[in-house]
Amino acid sequence: MSQADSYAQLLTVLLIFVVVLGATAFTTKWISGYQKKQGMSGNLELLDAVRLGNNKYLQIVRAGETYVVVAVCKDTVSVLAQIPAEQLKFREETGQAVSFREIFRRARQNGETGEEPPERLDEPKDNEKE
Repeated sequence: MSQADSYAQLLTVLLIFVVVLGATAFTTKWISGYQKKQGMSGNLELLDAVRLGNNKYLQIVRAGETYVVVAVCKDTVSVLAQIPAEQLKFREETGQAVSFREIFRRARQNGETGEEPPERLDEPKDNEKE
């Protein structure tokens, strides 16, 4: 086998690898979008969750128009209380998703200057506010 055949074989294998990798990424994205649409009925929504320990959580769930606090453990789910909607504090949506690139850029800047990271990454810093 000549050296040119070896290079052609290497390039062919690399091309097949890239095509399979791209097909895998596309399929994974498509399936996740499909499952997300299937799981959203609009009647149930997890609003907040706090981890209490290993496999133990407190969650606030909206079921229709009712808000309930549930305890989720390894083998059980227990309703603890109902909460009136007036007592809940809802976070305002900014309308824009924060990209990984932006989070990474802010983390890198904070690492170089030695600053503490901002409390929330989706809020602009003081010098970025209008």
